[in-house]
Amino acid sequence: MTSHRALVPEPAPAGRDPGLSPVVRDRAPARTSDRVYDELVSAIRDLRLVPGASLSETDLAERLHVSRTPVREAIARLVDAGLVRVVPQVGTRVGLISGRDVEEARFVRESLEVAAFEVVCARPVRDVAVLRELLDRQEHSYRTENYDAFFAADEALHSEIFTLSGYPRAWQAVQRMKLQLDRLRRLALPDAAAMRELIDEHTKIVDALEAGDLPAGRSLISRHARRALDLGPSLRAQYPDYFTD
Repeated sequence: MTSHRALVPEPAPAGRDPGLSPVVRDRAPARTSDRVYDELVSAIRDLRLVPGASLSETDLAERLHVSRTPVREAIARLVDAGLVRVVPQVGTRVGLISGRDVEEARFVRESLEVAAFEVVCARPVRDVAVLRELLDRQEHSYRTENYDAFFAADEALHSEIFTLSGYPRAWQAVQRMKLQLDRLRRLALPDAAAMRELIDEHTKIVDALEAGDLPAGRSLISRHARRALDLGPSLRAQYPDYFTD
C-alpha cells in the first residue's frame, strides 16, 4: 500500500500552497468563515491535513488568503465537530481518527442507504444511466491512478442512489456523519486490489438496483458499508499515530 507520508503538510513556497485552496473573500464575514470551514473540512477529509497535524491560525490565514478572524471562527467549529483538538501546552492539532465515530458513521450510512435502495426498488421504472456513467468514471480513475477522481465518483454514485429515492438531503446528513469514516476510506485508496473490489461491488449494487433485486441490494450495501471497518486493523498497524480509541 502506498505511504501517505507525502500528505503531511510541509512549509509552502512564498505566495503559494499546494495543500489548501485560497478562500475567496465575501462581503459578509460569516460567509468567509463558512468557506474557510468548508475548505478545512475538505482538507481533513481528504488527508491533505493528516491526523495529528499541527494547525496555526497565522499560517492557515496566509495559506487561505484570509484574515485570522474567520480562521479562528472555523477552528472553533471544527473543535465542536470533533475534527480538531486543542491540547494544553501543545497547541491546536487535527483530531485523530476515532474508531467509535467510524462505527457510528457506518451504522448511519448503512441504515439510510439500505432504506434509499428499498424506495428505489419499489418504483416501476429505475433509470440507472447516471450510475453506469459513474461506474465508467471510476474505471477510468482506477486505470489512471487518479485517487481524488475515484473518491469523487464513489461519493457521486452513492449520492445518486439517494437522489433516485427522492431523498437527496438524507445523503447530506450521511456526509456530515461520516467524516471520520471518509478519512479511513482515503487511507485505503492507494491499494489497487481494494479499488478493484470497490468497483466490482458498485457494479453489483447498480445491477441489483436496475433489476429491483431488494434482497441482493440489502446484502451488497451492508457488506460494502462494512468494508472500511474490515480494513481498520491493517490501517491502524500501518498508521498507528493517526488513530485513537
